[in-house]
Amino acid sequence: MTSIVSVSRTELAQRRQKLRLRRRIRSLQTAWRALTVSGLAGGLFWVTTLPAWVIRRPEQVAIEGNHYLPDQTIRALLPIPYPQSLLRVEPQKITDTLKAKAPIAEAVVSRRLFPPGLVVQVKERFPVATAFQTAADTQLLLQKNVKSQKSVSNVGLLDEKGLWIPIELYTSLDQSLSLPALKIVGDFQQYRPTWAKLYREISRSPVKISEIDWRDPANLILKTELGVVHLGPYSSQFTYQLEKLDEMRKLPSHPSFSQIAYIDLRNPDNPIAQLGKSKDLVKSGTP
Repeated sequence: MTSIVSVSRTELAQRRQKLRLRRRIRSLQTAWRALTVSGLAGGLFWVTTLPAWVIRRPEQVAIEGNHYLPDQTIRALLPIPYPQSLLRVEPQKITDTLKAKAPIAEAVVSRRLFPPGLVVQVKERFPVATAFQTAADTQLLLQKNVKSQKSVSNVGLLDEKGLWIPIELYTSLDQSLSLPALKIVGDFQQYRPTWAKLYREISRSPVKISEIDWRDPANLILKTELGVVHLGPYSSQFTYQLEKLDEMRKLPSHPSFSQIAYIDLRNPDNPIAQLGKSKDLVKSGTP
């Protein structure tokens, strides 16, 4: 009985010793990890604060994803006082500034250590149409250069989703930027809900369309390469109307084509050409 008790006490003592040793090893490992992390963090901080890790000029900022806004135009908008340490750069501030001062939908800013600099990835809001509230605005812009008409608040640009871009925001960035050829006249709030679908259908049309007149909701008017076209209210048959218009490509060869004031496609199965002088109706049908 005495020998059994003595053996058990010996084993317990050995186990306690092993546990103490394991704890010491774990403590040392934890301490080394903490020292290593601290050393790396301190080293990184020290490296990034060296003169070599400072942005000294705009050319150290790489711009990616842009298609029509030049690199130098985007760089000029960045809220970065040069020289600037990489650690002091505020990516969120840069993103907010670009979205507020340029037609940019998204921007992602990341630091680059080798070579030191920044990478700014942007997604532009590409304008597809010039929007006018009234016909008078279009006449004004025909008489004077739109880029000098910052007072024209009724003029803007639309992207394919129907987002409004103030024209000053676009033209003030770069005078070489050209305005979209497609024009639309009318109340923006009126056609905004259907603009994305309408533009998608127009962009697929083989017949070139240069202007959309939506001032009268009861009669959508298009200016096309075949002339002026009256469609009536915008409806689900719009795509079919464009298809019927495409079938009328031979209309310019008609002897009375020069006298046609507009093409009436309210009933696409029975297209009619309205003569400008005699006011007679000429059924064009399918050429």
